[in-house]
Amino acid sequence: MILPEVRGRLTPNRTLDDLTWLRVGGPADYLFQPADIEDLATFLRNLPADIAVFPMGVGSNLIVRDGGIRAVVIRLGRGFNDISIEDSRVTAGVAALDAHVARRAAEAGIDLTFLRTIPGAIGGAVRMNAGCYGTYTADAFVSARAVTREGEIVTLTADDLNFRYRATDLPEGWVIVDAVFEGSREEPQVLAKRMEKQLAKRDETQPTKDRTAGSTFRNPAGFSSTGKDDDRHDLKAWKVIDDAGMRGATRGGAQMSPMHPNFLVNIGNATAADLEGLGEEVRKRVFQHSGITLEWEIKRVGEPAPEK
Repeated sequence: MILPEVRGRLTPNRTLDDLTWLRVGGPADYLFQPADIEDLATFLRNLPADIAVFPMGVGSNLIVRDGGIRAVVIRLGRGFNDISIEDSRVTAGVAALDAHVARRAAEAGIDLTFLRTIPGAIGGAVRMNAGCYGTYTADAFVSARAVTREGEIVTLTADDLNFRYRATDLPEGWVIVDAVFEGSREEPQVLAKRMEKQLAKRDETQPTKDRTAGSTFRNPAGFSSTGKDDDRHDLKAWKVIDDAGMRGATRGGAQMSPMHPNFLVNIGNATAADLEGLGEEVRKRVFQHSGITLEWEIKRVGEPAPEK
């Protein structure tokens, strides 16, 4: 495989376990860390069309399977984490952590506090329409820039992305590089206190000190015992998991957290197969108990390890 020249770092056969919060994952064919947006655009423009690419953030909501990824994994870091503020708008690079963006905005009197407790970086927040406490990325989103698979730099609106619950319509292989948000004005000290309360609530109810990837499954919606769509948004994934008796369930080094059963935890030397296998067992048990089919919120990518 002959790849284009780059100014950043291009590493062959790079294992990804140390780049995910769950600390699992086999190797990518290549890991590309661009120097800047022009380096990224040139690389994608000159990359043969039959070579797959996979944009990867900080790995906070990701299971990379043990056999790795047959693609060029693109990970944006330094050069893509700037945060700038003008009036009530905040422009954040894709690699800027959600928590950092929330704090910087609050210091300027701009309310993006919903981002404070969301694990990960801005790219993932936009891609998955991340949200917390009833506010979603779509509520504050103005626009984003992305590099297409053909190497063109484009600006995306909310209509282009078609924000939905934990989903957008970002085309395959496109890489978001930054995004603009707008929040309401409030006193910085008020916003700081709000974030303190959010953090305290999170730490009381979630296993924040464990190796997790955030919520494992999406909250069910539109389910009723009659099979009709009654839009029951109050139904929580953790509750149906708990009701199915899967709180604290284990497989290998993987566990459904006893503290919050919708958090999948690496309690030891879990493999990706342990984690995904336990998740699938949870889905099976929940369906058997309540007829609800849970949908994964954690993204799973790559291939299983070769059979020995």
